[in-house]
Amino acid sequence: MHDIATFVAVAQYASFTRAAEQLGTSKSNVGKAVRRLEDRLGTRLFQRTTRAVRLTEDGETYLEAARAALDGLGEAEVALAARRLAPTGRVRLDVPVGFGRLLLPYFGPFRERYPQVTFDLSLNDRQSDPVGEGWDIVVRIGELPPEGDMTVRKLCTLRLGLYASAAYLGRREPIRAVQDLWNQDAVIFRSASGRLRPWSVLDAGRPAEISPKAPLIVADGRAMIDAAINGLGIAQIFDRVAQPHILSGELQRVLPEADVDGPPVHALIPLGRRMPAKTRVVLDHLAEIFRTPVG
Repeated sequence: MHDIATFVAVAQYASFTRAAEQLGTSKSNVGKAVRRLEDRLGTRLFQRTTRAVRLTEDGETYLEAARAALDGLGEAEVALAARRLAPTGRVRLDVPVGFGRLLLPYFGPFRERYPQVTFDLSLNDRQSDPVGEGWDIVVRIGELPPEGDMTVRKLCTLRLGLYASAAYLGRREPIRAVQDLWNQDAVIFRSASGRLRPWSVLDAGRPAEISPKAPLIVADGRAMIDAAINGLGIAQIFDRVAQPHILSGELQRVLPEADVDGPPVHALIPLGRRMPAKTRVVLDHLAEIFRTPVG
């Protein structure tokens, strides 16, 4: 491509000397570049005399194509530079099921602000491989092991609370203290390891774990929420995940003084030379969402 640009400069100035001056090189280098191009094409591009440098017929044909090619490359470079500066393109986002449903209402306002950014959204509760699976951003709940090939940004710290439907609470005895929970139906979560997750609570200000009887055990965060909404028992849910269902009246808080601090939420971004603008604005948007206090 350097030889083609040199050829165009010689044709523009009709002079090897002036082309060399404009390109910041020597007349000898300009001559060598043109000769290399002529050898590759198998034709003469210039008629050279002691007084003038003129294009041959083949040279005129090649000049038209060369200028079009260089113009096209220039336009592509401008477009690529604009993409680096302006948020444009698809962002692949992997988030836990409950959080994905929480984030969906915020995508509309984001798209109004950044219409050139689109999403490839995966909702699942497994531990995905951010680099191997090609995700731009992975949201994870819990403490993270050191990962040298990832940028990690903390989004928030969750709280764990107990929630149930009004229908369930209406047919059971009032719950006034932690000991009353032992007589309740629990919707218990089974982790990927197969372990049943007990409830972590504060009992008179002291941390405690309890495992009430569980008519229903689930291994899916969304299923646990749906079970509680449908009156199957009390579930321990992250505050931010439960909040929309509190506002809609589908769930009610149970024994708020027993709430405990939960795990942190992080965004993981594969390392690179520079974070693309599309990824940066989505990450900032996520951080803004999670900065909003839970009512």
